[in-house]
Amino acid sequence: MLAVVAHAFTPHSHDSAGKTDSALESSSRGLRVLAVSFVVLMVTAAVQAVIVVASGSVALLGDTLHNLADALTAVPLAIAFSLGRRAANRRFTYGYGRAEDLAGIAIVLLIAASAALAGYEAVTRLLDPQEMRSPGWVAAAAVAGFAGNEWVARYRIRVGREIGSAALVADGLHARTDGFTSLAVLLGAGGAALGVPLADPVVGLLITVAICFVLRDAAREIYHRLMDAVDPALVDAAERILSGVEGVRRVGTVRLRWIGHALHAEVEILVDHGMSVVRAHAVAVEAEHRLIHDLPRLRAATVHTDPDGPDGADHHEALTGHRMAGRRIG
Repeated sequence: MLAVVAHAFTPHSHDSAGKTDSALESSSRGLRVLAVSFVVLMVTAAVQAVIVVASGSVALLGDTLHNLADALTAVPLAIAFSLGRRAANRRFTYGYGRAEDLAGIAIVLLIAASAALAGYEAVTRLLDPQEMRSPGWVAAAAVAGFAGNEWVARYRIRVGREIGSAALVADGLHARTDGFTSLAVLLGAGGAALGVPLADPVVGLLITVAICFVLRDAAREIYHRLMDAVDPALVDAAERILSGVEGVRRVGTVRLRWIGHALHAEVEILVDHGMSVVRAHAVAVEAEHRLIHDLPRLRAATVHTDPDGPDGADHHEALTGHRMAGRRIG
């Protein structure tokens, strides 16, 4: 009997094949995106390499090598998605979803390196202008570089937001910065054709500033994930869902966190203090069930039930000191 009572008033969860299948499908979509975008970027770099040989453009050679290196950013993300498919164990009890956050850090560092490289090349060309040969071919290669990177950026960002992967979104933003770099080559080629060689480095500096703004956005997104930040609207939605469950008198603390591209929840609900153990357990199960179905990308929820009443009763008196020391969520 004591075991039943303890189970009713302590956190519990029920698993389903649907949650696991959903998580695996998200990882599979992420891996497909990485594979397709890797091929597109490699083809883009190959096209640019052919034109480098034909034109002898050093600037385009730098952009080609840059795009080739950026295609390889799919590697840490692919590793992260593959790790995320592993089951939780006694050491990694929440699974391996955090690998995506580590990949996100690597991507942010690559964006920062892109900004530094673009800025360095722009300043170098300002100090030592170089003549550009075959600007028409170079412009065509720049267009190919921008088109390839922008397509990959849109694809990664769209799917990353659909499956809730901050790292994939950051990698999409990274691809967009590479498109900006290619545009700098295009505008520089146009300036060279018009007899204004300094146009290339000046535009390069402006593109560096644009890359820094993208870097800020990507770093902010990854920082929020590392700090377990969520959109407050998700918390509001969870509270509304719980309030609508029959038998729930009030909603207590609601905590949400991202682990990889899936949400996990820990919530407290208050039920009538005279409710039977069996009934209280049923209410908690229904609350968890509703959360999983109605809250987007929620993979698992832990529901803790508390008795509401009688007046003046403190059912957590032994924990008051510990809770005061903890952080409150308002």
